[in-house]
Amino acid sequence: MRKPMKIAALLLAACLACLGLTGCHGDRGLSAFSMPDAFDESRDYEITFWAKNDTNKTQVAVYQQAIADFEKAYPNIHVNLRLYTNYGDIYNDVITNIATGTTPNVCITYPDHIATYLTGSNVVAPLDELMADEGYGLGGTQVKFDSLSREEIVPQFLQEGSFGGHVYAMPFMRSTEATYVNVDYVEQLGFELPEVLTWDFMWEVAETATAKNDDGTYKINGQKVMIPVIYKSTDNMMIQLLRQTGGGYSTDDGEILLFNDTTREILRTVAEHAKTGAFSTFKISSYPANFLNAGQCIFAIDSTAGATWMGTDAPLCDISEDKIVSFRTRVYPVPQADPDRMQMISQGPSVCVFNKEDPQEVLASWLLVQFLLTDGVQIPYAETEGYVPVTLRAQESQAYQEYLSEAGKDAEHYQVKIDATNLLLSHTEDTFITPVFNGSASLRDAAGQLIESTTKSVRRKQTVDEAFIEKLFADTASLYHLDQLQAQGGLGGGGDLGPLPGLSVGLLACLGVIWALLLAKWLIDAIKMKKLQNKG
Repeated sequence: MRKPMKIAALLLAACLACLGLTGCHGDRGLSAFSMPDAFDESRDYEITFWAKNDTNKTQVAVYQQAIADFEKAYPNIHVNLRLYTNYGDIYNDVITNIATGTTPNVCITYPDHIATYLTGSNVVAPLDELMADEGYGLGGTQVKFDSLSREEIVPQFLQEGSFGGHVYAMPFMRSTEATYVNVDYVEQLGFELPEVLTWDFMWEVAETATAKNDDGTYKINGQKVMIPVIYKSTDNMMIQLLRQTGGGYSTDDGEILLFNDTTREILRTVAEHAKTGAFSTFKISSYPANFLNAGQCIFAIDSTAGATWMGTDAPLCDISEDKIVSFRTRVYPVPQADPDRMQMISQGPSVCVFNKEDPQEVLASWLLVQFLLTDGVQIPYAETEGYVPVTLRAQESQAYQEYLSEAGKDAEHYQVKIDATNLLLSHTEDTFITPVFNGSASLRDAAGQLIESTTKSVRRKQTVDEAFIEKLFADTASLYHLDQLQAQGGLGGGGDLGPLPGLSVGLLACLGVIWALLLAKWLIDAIKMKKLQNKG
């Protein structure tokens, strides 16, 4: 065999070896979880629980008490608590730990994140079998505490953790978004607040509030700073505007619909109000609550879970006391496009259970998740911020109803916080969720980035026209790999492939080299043949 062919043969053998390795790698995942016949209480278990709090010591105390109470019921289960200050860090650490097989046992997370975790083989345990088990499922006869039945969990909240044909997450707390309004400024500008806050009304007030005095200060507050509208989560802003106006976002099976004419119109509106200084975002300016409390914002849009930061008497105010302005605060749902058809997003942390080689360890983790749904955890945690318990039992309990009835009594019963809680309780039927699939987290980020990029560009004196929006669409799709998803026609149950694994890249490179060598060999033979013919 001539030298080029020898090399090609060797490379082909190497490629086949790589292909074999990649096949083995794909089979190394955990076995699918199988429910044990009974929980082995003769053994000790150590499980890890990753949770999130906003540096709120009261929340930390609730977690610690919950773990202590759970360990009294199950002395053979020891829970290690690891706290994070944001969900993004939890997500990144889980992704990292999936690769090393060191995921936590239980994790506070979001369904969008779980969909990404599921690209690993059997990484997250489906909860269907665990929930339905007669002994250890919801309301199970063998559970050593007062476990809830499935019917006692708010159906809309439970549905959020169901996708891909299974339940992968239990709800832990729920919130929605609220608009915290400086009533005094609205009235000073000559407006009367409506029963339902609309986008048109808010923008009209906001533009009026941009008027300035001759010395450059704003007429409404006499200060050099006034941003009438500040939105905390621009991904939610885009998602809710699309929902309210009938624009596309995505299909249930993962087809990307974000880049459409309705989105274009939304971005033109954002640009219009960003240009006058009437609108900004958290990422560009900072926390809406800080501006609201300093009299530098009129409509601060943030989660109902952020209510304890909002208003003159906010218990968790982040600015110095001398900067706080006295004003009346009113809590509205997010602005609506149609007052007669209210729609707002449902959000809030869920809890998932990671699969392990030992099904007994998974069952021990599931028992902790159930315990997090008991009144002793749900009610005190919900009272720390403007969250709503996810169980009907907790919502309807005497203790929780008394808490709600004492609104305004003291800092623990802060009026704005309880108003925000009641907002979600009274509008649960008006909430919606977005489709969950592998790649939905990236789509969510992209939705917010469109608004962020438009606002930043306007502040840099760029013109937001059709050419700008087309380029923004293309750049954003590329940044979040949505162009790849679009080419696949949606993910369905497949997943965002992302960068190819190293072995796959090597395999493709080997194949490319082989074809190059074969082509070179063919050319060399062709030239030699031509020379022989010429000599002849």
